[in-house]
Amino acid sequence: MGFLNPRALRWKIAALAAAACCAVAAVVGFLVHDATRERGLRLGHDRTLTRLIAAEREFDRTGKAPADIDVRTRAELPEALARDLAERRPATDGGYATWYDVDPPNWYWMWGAAAVGDDRILVVREDMSAEVRSLQLLDRSIAKSVLAALVFVVPLAALATEPINRRLRHGARTARRIADGDLDARIGSAGRARDEITEMSAAVDDMAGALQQKLETERRFTADVAHELRTPLMGLVTAAGLLPDDDEATGLVRDRLRALNALVEDLLEISRLDAGVELARLDPVPLGELVADVVRRTGTDTRVDVGAAEEVETDPRRVERIVVNLVANAHRHGAGPVEVTVTGARIAVRDHGPGFPSDLLERGPQRFRTGASERGRGHGLGLTVAQGQSEVLGARLAFTNAPDGGALATLDLAPRPTA
Repeated sequence: MGFLNPRALRWKIAALAAAACCAVAAVVGFLVHDATRERGLRLGHDRTLTRLIAAEREFDRTGKAPADIDVRTRAELPEALARDLAERRPATDGGYATWYDVDPPNWYWMWGAAAVGDDRILVVREDMSAEVRSLQLLDRSIAKSVLAALVFVVPLAALATEPINRRLRHGARTARRIADGDLDARIGSAGRARDEITEMSAAVDDMAGALQQKLETERRFTADVAHELRTPLMGLVTAAGLLPDDDEATGLVRDRLRALNALVEDLLEISRLDAGVELARLDPVPLGELVADVVRRTGTDTRVDVGAAEEVETDPRRVERIVVNLVANAHRHGAGPVEVTVTGARIAVRDHGPGFPSDLLERGPQRFRTGASERGRGHGLGLTVAQGQSEVLGARLAFTNAPDGGALATLDLAPRPTA
Protein backbone atom coordinates (compact mmCIF):
# COMPACT_ATOMS: atom_id res chain seq x y z
CA MET A 1 0.00 0.00 0.00
CA GLY A 2 2.96 2.36 0.62
CA PHE A 3 3.99 2.06 -3.03
CA LEU A 4 0.51 3.07 -4.20
CA ASN A 5 0.07 5.89 -1.69
CA PRO A 6 -0.15 9.09 -3.79
CA ARG A 7 1.15 11.14 -0.83
CA ALA A 8 4.30 9.04 -0.50
CA LEU A 9 7.66 10.73 -0.91
CA ARG A 10 8.49 8.66 -3.99
CA TRP A 11 5.53 10.04 -5.91
CA LYS A 12 6.21 13.59 -4.80
CA ILE A 13 9.76 13.28 -6.14
CA ALA A 14 8.41 11.64 -9.30
CA ALA A 15 5.91 14.48 -9.71
CA LEU A 16 8.70 17.01 -9.24
CA ALA A 17 10.80 15.22 -11.87
CA ALA A 18 7.81 15.12 -14.22
CA ALA A 19 7.15 18.83 -13.66
CA ALA A 20 10.80 19.64 -14.35
CA CYS A 21 10.71 17.48 -17.49
CA CYS A 22 7.55 19.24 -18.70
CA ALA A 23 9.02 22.68 -17.94
CA VAL A 24 12.19 21.91 -19.90
CA ALA A 25 10.17 20.44 -22.75
CA ALA A 26 7.87 23.50 -22.79
CA VAL A 27 10.81 25.91 -22.98
CA VAL A 28 12.62 23.88 -25.64
CA GLY A 29 9.38 23.31 -27.55
CA PHE A 30 8.56 27.02 -27.49
CA LEU A 31 12.03 27.94 -28.75
CA VAL A 32 11.93 25.30 -31.49
CA HIS A 33 8.37 26.26 -32.43
CA ASP A 34 9.24 29.95 -32.59
CA ALA A 35 12.45 29.34 -34.57
CA THR A 36 10.65 27.05 -37.02
CA ARG A 37 7.81 29.52 -37.47
CA GLU A 38 10.23 32.38 -38.11
CA ARG A 39 12.13 30.26 -40.60
CA GLY A 40 8.90 29.36 -42.43
CA LEU A 41 7.82 33.01 -42.58
CA ARG A 42 11.23 34.02 -43.86
CA LEU A 43 11.13 31.38 -46.59
CA GLY A 44 7.60 32.39 -47.56
CA HIS A 45 8.64 36.02 -47.62
CA ASP A 46 11.63 35.22 -49.83
CA ARG A 47 9.53 33.16 -52.24
CA THR A 48 6.96 35.92 -52.44
CA LEU A 49 9.57 38.59 -53.18
CA THR A 50 11.26 36.34 -55.79
CA ARG A 51 7.96 35.84 -57.64
CA LEU A 52 7.11 39.53 -57.28
CA ILE A 53 10.48 40.71 -58.70
CA ALA A 54 10.20 38.25 -61.60
CA ALA A 55 6.65 39.44 -62.30
CA GLU A 56 7.73 43.07 -62.19
CA ARG A 57 10.51 42.44 -64.72
CA GLU A 58 8.13 40.54 -66.99
CA PHE A 59 5.65 43.39 -66.79
CA ASP A 60 8.32 45.98 -67.58
CA ARG A 61 9.47 43.92 -70.58
CA THR A 62 6.09 42.90 -72.06
CA GLY A 63 3.61 45.25 -70.43
CA LYS A 64 1.68 42.21 -69.17
CA ALA A 65 1.78 40.32 -65.88
CA PRO A 66 2.38 36.56 -65.78
CA ALA A 67 -0.70 34.33 -65.68
CA ASP A 68 -0.35 33.54 -61.93
CA ILE A 69 0.00 37.21 -60.94
CA ASP A 70 -2.96 39.51 -60.28
CA VAL A 71 -3.09 43.14 -61.34
CA ARG A 72 -5.27 45.20 -59.00
CA THR A 73 -5.97 48.75 -58.05
CA ARG A 74 -5.17 50.12 -54.61
CA ALA A 75 -8.81 49.99 -53.66
CA GLU A 76 -8.88 46.26 -54.37
CA LEU A 77 -5.98 45.47 -52.06
CA PRO A 78 -6.51 44.16 -48.53
CA GLU A 79 -6.30 47.04 -46.08
CA ALA A 80 -3.17 45.80 -44.31
CA LEU A 81 -1.33 45.19 -47.59
CA ALA A 82 -2.37 48.60 -48.99
CA ARG A 83 -1.15 50.32 -45.82
CA ASP A 84 2.18 48.51 -45.93
CA LEU A 85 2.60 49.35 -49.63
CA ALA A 86 1.93 53.02 -48.95
CA GLU A 87 4.69 53.08 -46.37
CA ARG A 88 7.33 51.48 -48.63
CA ARG A 89 9.98 53.58 -50.39
CA PRO A 90 11.56 52.35 -53.64
CA ALA A 91 14.94 53.82 -52.73
CA THR A 92 15.25 51.87 -49.49
CA ASP A 93 13.15 48.70 -49.71
CA GLY A 94 12.36 48.50 -53.44
CA GLY A 95 8.73 49.49 -52.97
CA TYR A 96 7.74 45.88 -52.26
CA ALA A 97 5.13 45.23 -49.58
CA THR A 98 4.34 41.87 -47.93
CA TRP A 99 1.61 40.77 -45.55
CA TYR A 100 0.96 37.41 -43.87
CA ASP A 101 -2.77 36.74 -43.68
CA VAL A 102 -3.88 34.29 -40.98
CA ASP A 103 -7.59 35.25 -40.89
CA PRO A 104 -10.39 33.61 -42.88
CA PRO A 105 -11.17 33.23 -45.69
CA ASN A 106 -7.50 33.48 -46.83
CA TRP A 107 -5.84 31.49 -44.08
CA TYR A 108 -2.08 31.19 -44.19
CA TRP A 109 -1.32 33.24 -47.30
CA MET A 110 1.76 35.41 -47.80
CA TRP A 111 0.78 38.43 -49.89
CA GLY A 112 3.19 40.54 -51.92
CA ALA A 113 2.52 43.78 -53.80
CA ALA A 114 4.51 46.14 -56.05
CA ALA A 115 3.29 49.29 -57.80
CA VAL A 116 3.86 49.29 -61.59
CA GLY A 117 1.81 52.32 -62.53
CA ASP A 118 -0.30 55.09 -61.19
CA ASP A 119 -2.99 52.74 -59.92
CA ARG A 120 -1.82 49.36 -61.03
CA ILE A 121 -0.49 46.92 -58.44
CA LEU A 122 1.08 43.53 -59.06
CA VAL A 123 -0.23 41.15 -56.40
CA VAL A 124 1.40 37.80 -55.52
CA ARG A 125 -0.07 35.21 -53.12
CA GLU A 126 2.11 32.45 -51.72
CA ASP A 127 0.40 29.48 -50.02
CA MET A 128 1.91 28.93 -46.54
CA SER A 129 -0.26 25.96 -45.52
CA ALA A 130 2.63 23.51 -46.02
CA GLU A 131 4.77 25.41 -43.50
CA VAL A 132 1.82 25.58 -41.09
CA ARG A 133 1.23 21.82 -41.33
CA SER A 134 4.93 21.19 -40.77
CA LEU A 135 4.80 23.39 -37.67
CA GLN A 136 1.74 21.53 -36.37
CA LEU A 137 3.44 18.19 -36.96
CA LEU A 138 6.49 19.48 -35.09
CA ASP A 139 4.30 20.50 -32.12
CA ARG A 140 2.63 17.11 -32.03
CA SER A 141 5.99 15.37 -32.25
CA ILE A 142 7.29 17.41 -29.32
CA ALA A 143 4.16 16.61 -27.27
CA LYS A 144 4.46 12.89 -28.05
CA SER A 145 8.14 12.93 -27.16
CA VAL A 146 7.38 14.57 -23.81
CA LEU A 147 4.67 12.01 -23.02
CA ALA A 148 6.98 9.17 -24.00
CA ALA A 149 9.71 10.63 -21.79
CA LEU A 150 7.29 10.93 -18.87
CA VAL A 151 6.34 7.26 -19.22
CA PHE A 152 9.97 6.43 -18.45
CA VAL A 153 10.91 9.35 -16.19
CA VAL A 154 8.13 8.95 -13.61
CA PRO A 155 8.67 5.20 -12.90
CA LEU A 156 12.44 5.65 -12.95
CA ALA A 157 12.21 8.56 -10.50
CA ALA A 158 9.95 6.50 -8.23
CA LEU A 159 12.35 3.55 -8.35
CA ALA A 160 15.37 5.77 -7.85
CA THR A 161 13.91 6.99 -4.55
CA GLU A 162 13.45 3.46 -3.20
CA PRO A 163 16.78 3.45 -1.25
CA ILE A 164 15.79 6.76 0.36
CA ASN A 165 12.30 5.47 1.18
CA ARG A 166 13.75 2.26 2.60
CA ARG A 167 16.05 4.18 4.92
CA LEU A 168 13.22 6.50 6.00
CA ARG A 169 10.89 3.57 6.70
CA HIS A 170 13.61 1.87 8.73
CA GLY A 171 14.06 5.08 10.72
CA ALA A 172 10.29 5.36 11.29
CA ARG A 173 10.05 1.75 12.48
CA THR A 174 12.97 2.25 14.84
CA ALA A 175 11.43 5.46 16.22
CA ARG A 176 8.17 3.59 16.87
CA ARG A 177 10.08 0.83 18.68
CA ILE A 178 11.74 3.46 20.86
CA ALA A 179 8.34 5.07 21.54
CA ASP A 180 6.96 1.64 22.50
CA GLY A 181 9.71 1.20 25.11
CA ASP A 182 12.52 -0.55 23.24
CA LEU A 183 15.22 1.92 24.20
CA ASP A 184 17.97 -0.35 22.81
CA ALA A 185 16.68 0.13 19.25
CA ARG A 186 18.95 2.16 16.99
CA ILE A 187 18.70 3.23 13.34
CA GLY A 188 22.42 2.88 12.63
CA SER A 189 24.28 4.08 9.56
CA ALA A 190 23.26 2.95 6.06
CA GLY A 191 26.43 1.99 4.20
CA ARG A 192 28.71 4.82 3.17
CA ALA A 193 25.97 7.37 2.63
CA ARG A 194 26.76 10.76 4.13
CA ASP A 195 23.63 12.77 3.57
CA GLU A 196 20.83 14.44 5.51
CA ILE A 197 19.14 11.11 6.29
CA THR A 198 22.36 9.79 7.83
CA GLU A 199 22.61 12.96 9.89
CA MET A 200 19.01 12.62 11.04
CA SER A 201 19.54 8.93 11.90
CA ALA A 202 22.61 9.77 13.97
CA ALA A 203 20.65 12.50 15.79
CA VAL A 204 17.78 10.09 16.55
CA ASP A 205 20.23 7.47 17.82
CA ASP A 206 21.91 10.05 20.04
CA MET A 207 18.53 11.14 21.34
CA ALA A 208 17.54 7.52 22.07
CA GLY A 209 20.82 6.92 23.88
CA ALA A 210 20.42 10.04 26.00
CA LEU A 211 16.80 9.15 26.75
CA GLN A 212 17.77 5.62 27.72
CA GLN A 213 20.48 6.90 30.03
CA LYS A 214 18.15 9.40 31.69
CA LEU A 215 15.38 6.84 32.18
CA GLU A 216 17.83 4.31 33.56
CA THR A 217 19.16 6.92 35.97
CA GLU A 218 15.62 7.77 37.03
CA ARG A 219 14.73 4.10 37.49
CA ARG A 220 17.82 3.43 39.60
CA PHE A 221 17.13 6.52 41.66
CA THR A 222 13.53 5.46 42.28
CA ALA A 223 14.59 1.94 43.25
CA ASP A 224 17.40 3.20 45.49
CA VAL A 225 15.15 5.69 47.26
CA ALA A 226 12.46 3.05 47.83
CA HIS A 227 14.98 0.53 49.17
CA GLU A 228 16.62 3.10 51.42
CA LEU A 229 13.23 4.14 52.81
CA ARG A 230 12.21 0.60 53.75
CA THR A 231 14.67 0.23 56.61
CA PRO A 232 13.72 3.41 58.53
CA LEU A 233 10.08 2.81 57.65
CA MET A 234 10.13 -0.62 59.24
CA GLY A 235 11.65 0.97 62.33
CA LEU A 236 8.88 3.56 62.42
CA VAL A 237 6.22 0.87 62.02
CA THR A 238 7.74 -1.10 64.89
CA ALA A 239 7.93 1.99 67.07
CA ALA A 240 4.34 2.90 66.24
CA GLY A 241 3.29 -0.57 67.40
CA LEU A 242 4.61 0.24 70.87
CA LEU A 243 2.44 3.33 71.21
CA PRO A 244 -0.70 3.11 73.34
CA ASP A 245 -3.75 2.05 71.32
CA ASP A 246 -6.21 4.43 72.99
CA ASP A 247 -4.34 7.58 72.00
CA GLU A 248 -5.72 9.70 69.11
CA ALA A 249 -2.21 10.66 68.03
CA THR A 250 -1.31 6.97 67.75
CA GLY A 251 -4.07 6.40 65.22
CA LEU A 252 -2.95 9.39 63.17
CA VAL A 253 0.69 8.23 63.19
CA ARG A 254 -0.22 4.69 62.19
CA ASP A 255 -2.48 5.96 59.39
CA ARG A 256 0.32 8.10 57.94
CA LEU A 257 2.76 5.20 58.26
CA ARG A 258 0.39 2.98 56.31
CA ALA A 259 0.19 5.62 53.56
CA LEU A 260 3.99 5.97 53.55
CA ASN A 261 4.42 2.19 53.41
CA ALA A 262 2.00 1.99 50.45
CA LEU A 263 3.95 4.75 48.69
CA VAL A 264 7.26 2.91 49.15
CA GLU A 265 5.74 -0.35 47.89
CA ASP A 266 4.37 1.47 44.83
CA LEU A 267 7.80 2.96 44.14
CA LEU A 268 9.42 -0.47 44.37
CA GLU A 269 6.80 -1.94 42.07
CA ILE A 270 7.26 0.84 39.52
CA SER A 271 11.04 0.34 39.57
CA ARG A 272 10.56 -3.37 38.85
CA LEU A 273 8.13 -2.60 36.04
CA ASP A 274 10.51 -0.05 34.54
CA ALA A 275 13.36 -2.57 34.69
CA GLY A 276 11.30 -5.04 32.64
CA VAL A 277 11.97 -7.93 35.04
CA GLU A 278 8.31 -8.64 35.77
CA LEU A 279 6.87 -11.72 34.07
CA ALA A 280 3.23 -12.81 34.09
CA ARG A 281 2.33 -16.33 35.31
CA LEU A 282 -0.75 -17.24 33.32
CA ASP A 283 -3.45 -19.53 34.65
CA PRO A 284 -7.08 -20.09 33.65
CA VAL A 285 -9.15 -17.81 35.87
CA PRO A 286 -12.93 -17.28 36.13
CA LEU A 287 -12.79 -13.52 35.71
CA GLY A 288 -16.17 -12.76 37.28
CA GLU A 289 -15.45 -14.58 40.53
CA LEU A 290 -11.96 -13.08 40.74
CA VAL A 291 -13.16 -9.50 40.30
CA ALA A 292 -16.06 -9.91 42.71
CA ASP A 293 -13.73 -11.30 45.38
CA VAL A 294 -11.16 -8.54 44.84
CA VAL A 295 -13.75 -5.76 45.09
CA ARG A 296 -15.26 -7.34 48.20
CA ARG A 297 -11.86 -7.41 49.92
CA THR A 298 -11.30 -3.69 49.21
CA GLY A 299 -14.01 -2.94 51.76
CA THR A 300 -15.41 -0.13 49.63
CA ASP A 301 -18.98 0.67 48.64
CA THR A 302 -18.68 -0.52 45.04
CA ARG A 303 -21.34 -2.03 42.80
CA VAL A 304 -20.23 -5.16 40.95
CA ASP A 305 -21.85 -6.72 37.86
CA VAL A 306 -20.16 -9.92 36.67
CA GLY A 307 -23.06 -11.63 34.95
CA ALA A 308 -21.46 -11.82 31.47
CA ALA A 309 -17.90 -12.69 32.51
CA GLU A 310 -15.75 -15.33 30.82
CA GLU A 311 -12.84 -17.51 31.84
CA VAL A 312 -9.53 -15.93 30.84
CA GLU A 313 -5.91 -17.04 30.94
CA THR A 314 -4.09 -14.41 32.95
CA ASP A 315 -2.08 -13.67 36.08
CA PRO A 316 -4.68 -13.28 38.86
CA ARG A 317 -2.28 -11.43 41.18
CA ARG A 318 -1.65 -8.73 38.60
CA VAL A 319 -5.34 -8.47 37.69
CA GLU A 320 -6.08 -8.03 41.39
CA ARG A 321 -3.47 -5.29 41.64
CA ILE A 322 -4.98 -3.45 38.67
CA VAL A 323 -8.57 -3.72 39.89
CA VAL A 324 -7.64 -2.60 43.43
CA ASN A 325 -5.82 0.46 42.10
CA LEU A 326 -8.63 1.39 39.71
CA VAL A 327 -11.30 1.05 42.41
CA ALA A 328 -9.18 2.99 44.93
CA ASN A 329 -8.57 5.72 42.37
CA ALA A 330 -12.30 5.95 41.60
CA HIS A 331 -13.18 6.36 45.27
CA ARG A 332 -10.30 8.72 46.04
CA HIS A 333 -10.61 11.04 43.05
CA GLY A 334 -14.14 10.46 41.76
CA ALA A 335 -17.60 10.30 43.30
CA GLY A 336 -20.13 7.57 43.94
CA PRO A 337 -21.62 5.39 42.90
CA VAL A 338 -18.52 3.45 41.76
CA GLU A 339 -19.40 0.57 39.44
CA VAL A 340 -17.32 -2.42 38.28
CA THR A 341 -18.70 -4.31 35.29
CA VAL A 342 -17.22 -7.50 33.82
CA THR A 343 -18.28 -8.30 30.24
CA GLY A 344 -16.55 -11.20 28.55
CA ALA A 345 -12.83 -10.53 29.09
CA ARG A 346 -13.33 -6.81 29.79
CA ILE A 347 -13.32 -5.08 33.18
CA ALA A 348 -14.79 -1.57 33.35
CA VAL A 349 -14.45 0.64 36.46
CA ARG A 350 -16.54 3.79 36.47
CA ASP A 351 -17.24 6.59 38.90
CA HIS A 352 -19.57 9.58 38.69
CA GLY A 353 -17.12 12.33 39.53
CA PRO A 354 -15.55 15.06 37.38
CA GLY A 355 -13.86 12.56 35.06
CA PHE A 356 -10.24 12.16 34.03
CA PRO A 357 -8.34 15.37 33.21
CA SER A 358 -7.54 16.06 29.57
CA ASP A 359 -3.78 15.71 30.17
CA LEU A 360 -4.24 12.13 31.39
CA LEU A 361 -6.51 11.28 28.47
CA GLU A 362 -3.88 12.54 26.02
CA ARG A 363 -0.65 11.24 27.58
CA GLY A 364 -1.77 8.48 29.93
CA PRO A 365 -1.05 8.32 33.66
CA GLN A 366 2.08 10.11 34.89
CA ARG A 367 3.72 9.31 38.21
CA PHE A 368 3.36 11.96 40.92
CA ARG A 369 0.75 13.76 38.86
CA THR A 370 -2.91 13.55 39.84
CA GLY A 371 -4.23 15.87 37.13
CA ALA A 372 -7.03 18.28 38.00
CA SER A 373 -7.31 19.43 41.61
CA GLU A 374 -11.04 18.64 41.68
CA ARG A 375 -10.19 14.93 41.42
CA GLY A 376 -8.71 14.96 44.93
CA ARG A 377 -5.25 14.37 46.35
CA GLY A 378 -2.78 11.53 45.91
CA HIS A 379 0.66 10.61 44.63
CA GLY A 380 -0.44 9.70 41.12
CA LEU A 381 1.15 6.24 41.32
CA GLY A 382 -1.94 4.02 41.37
CA LEU A 383 -2.83 4.42 37.70
CA THR A 384 0.85 4.25 36.73
CA VAL A 385 1.16 0.88 38.48
CA ALA A 386 -2.08 -0.33 36.86
CA GLN A 387 -0.81 0.72 33.42
CA GLY A 388 2.51 -1.07 33.96
CA GLN A 389 0.85 -4.27 35.18
CA SER A 390 -1.51 -4.30 32.19
CA GLU A 391 1.50 -4.10 29.87
CA VAL A 392 3.07 -7.09 31.64
CA LEU A 393 -0.17 -9.01 31.07
CA GLY A 394 -0.28 -7.98 27.41
CA ALA A 395 -3.65 -6.35 28.09
CA ARG A 396 -4.95 -2.93 27.09
CA LEU A 397 -5.90 -0.39 29.74
CA ALA A 398 -7.81 2.61 28.36
CA PHE A 399 -8.90 5.77 30.17
CA THR A 400 -11.93 7.71 28.94
CA ASN A 401 -14.77 9.83 30.27
CA ALA A 402 -18.34 8.58 30.16
CA PRO A 403 -20.73 10.61 27.94
CA ASP A 404 -22.96 11.42 30.90
CA GLY A 405 -20.08 12.26 33.24
CA GLY A 406 -17.56 10.35 35.29
CA ALA A 407 -14.25 8.60 34.70
CA LEU A 408 -14.21 5.22 32.94
CA ALA A 409 -11.20 2.86 33.00
CA THR A 410 -11.42 -0.25 30.82
CA LEU A 411 -9.10 -3.28 31.02
CA ASP A 412 -9.26 -5.64 28.03
CA LEU A 413 -7.81 -9.08 28.71
CA ALA A 414 -7.33 -11.82 26.15
CA PRO A 415 -10.09 -14.47 26.50
CA ARG A 416 -9.00 -18.06 27.08
CA PRO A 417 -8.82 -19.93 23.75
CA THR A 418 -11.31 -22.74 23.40
CA ALA A 419 -9.97 -26.29 23.31
